[in-house]
Amino acid sequence: MKEIILGAVTLFLITSCNGKKSQIDPFKPLNNLVDSANESNDSIFNDSIENIPQAIKADETFDDFIFSFASDKKMQQQRIHFPLIFNNNNTVTKIKREFWKKDDFFTKQSYYTMLFDNESDMDLMSDTSLNSAQFEWVYMKTNMIKKYNFKRKKGAWMLESIFLHPIEPSENENFVDFFHKFANDSIFQRSRIHQPLIFVTTDPDDDFSILETTMEINQWFAFAPKLPKDKFSNINYGQKNSSNSSTKILTMKGLANGFSNTLYFRRQGKEWEFYKFEDLSN
Repeated sequence: MKEIILGAVTLFLITSCNGKKSQIDPFKPLNNLVDSANESNDSIFNDSIENIPQAIKADETFDDFIFSFASDKKMQQQRIHFPLIFNNNNTVTKIKREFWKKDDFFTKQSYYTMLFDNESDMDLMSDTSLNSAQFEWVYMKTNMIKKYNFKRKKGAWMLESIFLHPIEPSENENFVDFFHKFANDSIFQRSRIHQPLIFVTTDPDDDFSILETTMEINQWFAFAPKLPKDKFSNINYGQKNSSNSSTKILTMKGLANGFSNTLYFRRQGKEWEFYKFEDLSN
């Protein structure tokens, strides 16, 4: 009887080892990242809050980490420096561990967004040498921004503080004010689209080729994605995101659905215009 039990246990261990997941890509479906985090947490973290967490494979890039952190309640508790500093427009409080409630970040949405000043900054998404990054909520109605400040210590990302403050004013038309109107008012949106609109997409006959063409304004309204109307998310890897920049790029990435759209904006005089649309969804 002992030999039978031992054989069954051995078979279970062999099957478990063969079922481990491979390295995670930053933009693979969210469920793969969650599985990875759960798999690693049970083996690396213990219940002692005094222990410094060890790095796991989800720490390799901030994109991997923030997906897992937002989805896993246990991981959030392990990766927050308590008492957590919360600076609400220069009023500072400290949140104790027992009063922290799981923050879902963007995981209740079908996609998340990122904002850049230029295309070269987008390379930071895959930078594995970063030691600080921020997840941000940009509240367009109130013109406020909420920043979650993360730092990597001994290879493990930790949430160090949260800051809520007004958005930096701009010398010209503020991009956040502009985008709020652009997303909510179709008449205003129509007036701020460059004609013809540059359109970039994958070749329907070859998934590895990219086509660049143009679309008319009515085509845009027929195929436009659902834009964030009240707030949008951003992951700051170190890009400047200056309020006085003359260009802005808003990327929209789906969660486990292959959605990938990018909107390109530029200043014309003192006003913003939408001039290029990229749809690389699959």
